[in-house]
Amino acid sequence: MANSQAVFLEGSLFKHITIMSLTSSVGLMAVFLVDFVDMIFISMLGKEELAAAIGYAGAILFFTSSFGIGMAIAGGALVARALGAGDGVAARRRAGTTLLVGFLLGTTFATIVWLNLPALVTLLGASEATHDLAVGYLRIVIPSLPLLLVGMVGGAILRAHGDARRAMMATIIGGVVNAVLDPILIFGLDLELTGAAIASVVARVAIAAVALIPLYRHHGGLARPSLPDLRLDFAPIVALAAPAILTQLATPIGQAFVTRSMAEYGEEAVAGMAIIGRLTPVAFGVLFALSGAVGPIVGQNFGAGNEARVKRAYTNALLFTALVVLFVSAVLFGLRESIVNLFDATGEARGLIYLFCGPLALAFFFNGMLFVSNASLNNIGYPFTSTWVNWGRHTIGTILPVLVFSAWLGAEGVLIGQAAGGVVFGLLSFAIARRLMATARSAPAAEPFARQARIFALFHRHR
Repeated sequence: MANSQAVFLEGSLFKHITIMSLTSSVGLMAVFLVDFVDMIFISMLGKEELAAAIGYAGAILFFTSSFGIGMAIAGGALVARALGAGDGVAARRRAGTTLLVGFLLGTTFATIVWLNLPALVTLLGASEATHDLAVGYLRIVIPSLPLLLVGMVGGAILRAHGDARRAMMATIIGGVVNAVLDPILIFGLDLELTGAAIASVVARVAIAAVALIPLYRHHGGLARPSLPDLRLDFAPIVALAAPAILTQLATPIGQAFVTRSMAEYGEEAVAGMAIIGRLTPVAFGVLFALSGAVGPIVGQNFGAGNEARVKRAYTNALLFTALVVLFVSAVLFGLRESIVNLFDATGEARGLIYLFCGPLALAFFFNGMLFVSNASLNNIGYPFTSTWVNWGRHTIGTILPVLVFSAWLGAEGVLIGQAAGGVVFGLLSFAIARRLMATARSAPAAEPFARQARIFALFHRHR
């Protein structure tokens, strides 16, 4: 079968990376921008505890969406590798089985989180009033996780086909739905935080629907999973999804520690951190999208056996990261006063926003380096390596510097410590990725992640 769908095997790698990242980021930023507008609306209500509740809820939602990101990485990598090897039948089969497995696992995961919400919010350090508001918000949003997962995996499969535009439209439409419903429900029906939660659920339904439709209309659809298909694909799905999910879960766990550390400095500091949490993905949405964009490019070329092109894709992605960080940092610095005034931030919140829009924005380059390295490692058969690097960054690389810098500089030290850990582990991820790329060789198409042989053997042994 011809590689007619493997569009990244030829042409300018920097152009592929730029187009994939920018189109993917438009969709991502549509969702992030709605979250940002949510925070503006909530701030307009003049209730500090509502803004703080969004901050605590955001840490939990980050945790749950990380599960979906991990499944999307698995689906995108498996489909891209099959397309790179010229096997369209395997690509459709893997797309179908990954969506089914992801939906079932996502439902189980969402149920566990939903049942333990009060304990999880307490663990983050929320006070009584804020605690109840955050739990109420999350009880509405968490059950929609399986739908969000379908949308995320569907989008990853579209990007594996090189169809970044249609993947982008799924999240844009979801963002538009959310943006339209937010003012109606929050202000028009006076539902406040509950209205924001309902709008998010409806938006997730829209994302799932719009992500699936193009797969049937333009890419041959999905193979209906059969029991033999599940037996064939379950091991490779888990072999990639398990470390990818573990990799993604490290980020919200590190963020939870940061949130708890910031809570020691009062709700004003937590509200400031929540504003930064909404501002970061809007400002750096291109880099959040980059990890999903570079994966299919690396995966297709690795599946085709072109290791030299894989290495060039990695270095081109880092160059793209540097250019984006320089541009965004300059914009944030110029707009810092306007951002502070937009949220009417004072005291600790004001100081934290000024810090983020200054030197800390430049340090985001090292986070981008980590994103690119993890995506590349996932697609050349080293998902567990990216798992350990990411966990190191969000445990040792977060806890120790946050403790040191916060003891020295207070609330601002929490953000400085978090950024310092990112610098160290970004450089470490670069060294590891370059070393493994120098020795990696493509695995046969029939066994797309041969280096995970022990996991394969474990699942086959229990059939």
